[in-house]
Amino acid sequence: MASVSVSFPKYMSHIPTRHAGHLAELCIVPRNLSLMKQGSVRELRIVRSSNQTEPLIDCTNKPSDIPLLSCSEATERLKQNREKHKGKQQFLAMYSSIYGGTVTDAAAMAIPMDDHMVHRGHGVFDTAATMNGYLYELEQHFDRIIRSASMAKIVLPFDRETIRRILLQTVSASKCIKGSLRYWISAGPGDFQLSPSGCNQPALYAIVIEDQSLFDSKGIKVVTSSIPIKPPQFATTKSVNYPPNVLSKMEAEEKGAYAAIWLDEDGFVAEGPNMNVAFVTKEKELLMPNFDKILSGCTAKRFLTLAEGLMTAGKLHGIRVDNVSVEEGKRADEMMLIGSGILVRPVVQ
Repeated sequence: MASVSVSFPKYMSHIPTRHAGHLAELCIVPRNLSLMKQGSVRELRIVRSSNQTEPLIDCTNKPSDIPLLSCSEATERLKQNREKHKGKQQFLAMYSSIYGGTVTDAAAMAIPMDDHMVHRGHGVFDTAATMNGYLYELEQHFDRIIRSASMAKIVLPFDRETIRRILLQTVSASKCIKGSLRYWISAGPGDFQLSPSGCNQPALYAIVIEDQSLFDSKGIKVVTSSIPIKPPQFATTKSVNYPPNVLSKMEAEEKGAYAAIWLDEDGFVAEGPNMNVAFVTKEKELLMPNFDKILSGCTAKRFLTLAEGLMTAGKLHGIRVDNVSVEEGKRADEMMLIGSGILVRPVVQ
């Protein structure tokens, strides 16, 4: 390997010579170091000890095999990729405030990489079901995303009525009969800094998803999640920051279960990764955990309203939203998961 001369920048001139030698061994390379020689890339190695090296860049004179694509070529590849990986969900229409309009080609449904929601997770979202061509309980979901945006210190890109009109028109353009509308409000694009101060303006995105999967009422197994639950400030905000939720769901799948249920810091039953939990006690009382430390589920609240009819019919003797201990949950006659993606699923194990 050819030797590489390392010269230290001026801001490091105060470092004593004896330490500078150690820095050179660690291969701290200044920005102006050139590794190019006669059109090829030299092999660069990190010195781990006096006699061990690890290659970073392979020595090669071959031209790069990564093509430089035009915009039209990239779009065509996106289309091909969409066709190749079609699933049960189809994306029928997307609105983007960056575009200032709606697109129906899935290949054009994109979000800028420098959007603060993409690289910092600084965004909120919500979902409303589409049933028979109508949006179900849009206002309740809409209230929640506005509340979440306020908690995330994200300014609304438009006034409430304008956002509502955009969402309705996007669903109309999709011609979706059965599916869902998912929409995001982000701090917007601008740069890759931590603070959103460099973002030009907040952004609104909305996508209509057609879902042809059938409703499944089969009983499921749940386990207790070992993944730490989000602190209440973040658990009650419907943000795009979902690593705990994803890891919790993966943990359940690894154990042959449908979902992993979180306990709060006091050991009470909290919620699932993207659904609420409810029980029916032996005394025929509907029992649901408090919403003060978990996400306030729109489907769960609708569930509580419908349950009042079961009380009138004599099938329930009471409804209680309270702390639920693990022991109380295990003693219950019934347990179920509730959410917009699953509606109601009975837990049998």
